[in-house]
Amino acid sequence: MISVVWFKRDLRVTDHAPLREAARHGPVLPVYLFEPDLLAQPDASPRHLGFVLECLDELETRLAALGSPLQRWQGEATRVLAELHTRLGPFRLFSHEETGNLASYRRDRDVARWCRAHAIEWQQWPSAGVVRQLHDRDAWSTLWVARMTPPPLAAPDALQAPPALSPSPLRLFPGEAPRGLAWHPDALPDQPGRQTGGRQQARRLARHFFDQHLPDYRKGMSSPLSAGDTCSRLSPYLAFGCVSVQEVIHAVWRRRAELQALPPELRPRGHLAGLKSFESRLHWHCHFIQKLESEPTLETQEMHGAFAGLRDAHFSPERLTRWCRGETGFPLIDACMAMLRHTGWINFRMRALLVAFSSYQLWQPWQRPALHLAREFLDYEPGIHYPQVQMQSGTTGINTLRIYNPVKQARDQDPDGRFVRQWLPALARLPDEWLFEPWNMPRTTQQRVGLVIGRDYPEPLVDHEAAARHARDTLWALRKDEVVRREARTVYEKHGSRNPAREGAPRKRRSRQTTATDSALQLGLDFG
Repeated sequence: MISVVWFKRDLRVTDHAPLREAARHGPVLPVYLFEPDLLAQPDASPRHLGFVLECLDELETRLAALGSPLQRWQGEATRVLAELHTRLGPFRLFSHEETGNLASYRRDRDVARWCRAHAIEWQQWPSAGVVRQLHDRDAWSTLWVARMTPPPLAAPDALQAPPALSPSPLRLFPGEAPRGLAWHPDALPDQPGRQTGGRQQARRLARHFFDQHLPDYRKGMSSPLSAGDTCSRLSPYLAFGCVSVQEVIHAVWRRRAELQALPPELRPRGHLAGLKSFESRLHWHCHFIQKLESEPTLETQEMHGAFAGLRDAHFSPERLTRWCRGETGFPLIDACMAMLRHTGWINFRMRALLVAFSSYQLWQPWQRPALHLAREFLDYEPGIHYPQVQMQSGTTGINTLRIYNPVKQARDQDPDGRFVRQWLPALARLPDEWLFEPWNMPRTTQQRVGLVIGRDYPEPLVDHEAAARHARDTLWALRKDEVVRREARTVYEKHGSRNPAREGAPRKRRSRQTTATDSALQLGLDFG
């Protein structure tokens, strides 16, 4: 019987359990689906598609070398499977579990029903440390360690090709884009400065990071000036599965073992600390995806019910549009949006700043900004994205409110103004004293430097200090309510990191199942 291996967000042949298992059972048909419904979702963008196509080109070459080339099909999943069933007869379906958006969740339920109706065996393997049907969050760290400890799987030695099968010629977008495609009208067709897809590029980045940037990683990750160089930049390759979390974890462990084998005086300064911090982010990666796996509605619904609809009556299309376009009048916010629009990437501290500014100073519902950022982030991973946006928007009920001051952050993270001047060249001639608060610049100075606020650069959308006070007072008053506090404890039991200092639960005896792994996980949650 033929085994169909369905590639989704796992675009590799190494550490790919479904592919390796399929190779043991005879002919293998590797398949990738371009699904119109998923491409038409409001979180989809051309940059994701461009990156995936580059990944697929490399994957296709690798599979062909193993003996069974990749087939690309366009169509709704159950219709493609039905067509394969007509052409192949009964087959096995192998894939990884996917924690995607609600549309992919519904798609997988439809596929499961189709498989049951047609007596098709569908085997799914876990993805990284995410546990399907997790019943006890206290057990998660132990399960994560158990998942990560075995060495990554090698690629199959060879694949047996099935009989010749020629699908209809694939045309991604015949004529116009698919009807109903929800790509944002302001988005570029693709980001000119985005990263290139493919496993080989991911491997090069990993080697460069381990060799060059470990000493600077902890210190350099917060500033947008340094983060682009000091961070690993592996996030899009992890999001689309060019490399697995397990592969990267084992690379960390190998490098640590190599360093610890050296006499202390010969160990490069800062490398072990950089490895520890980087490993914590890999725990964090799985920890947040687990939240969406356990509660798929977090894509659209507040984690804590008391915060549902809190800002809906204050929704402002103008504020949303100016935030999306980087026209808020706050230079660091606008420079971050400009960089993101060009590269598809911005460091975590600035991502938190963008979301917090939209949620607190602009007092906008989080859902539409979340969709805009999903389209802009090349490394968009739904399981990380939506819980993180909610965390930074203050709707979880269990996380500390982090209401960033956009002027103070600019002074802290870009003290010389190099980042702002790079991405907002209109502000390049401003004196340092006015760069981060140009609205306070005297009119005579504006005219002298050739930048008039309201004409050449926007007036600030809000009084950021007054808006922050309103947000802080409103949210803390709500959080003090005893009913809200009780529900927060329920949220914590389902989603909390088991670090009471960071995710809101009262201090209590730790579960016997909690391990030392938690301490590394907790580092990844300290984003202040």
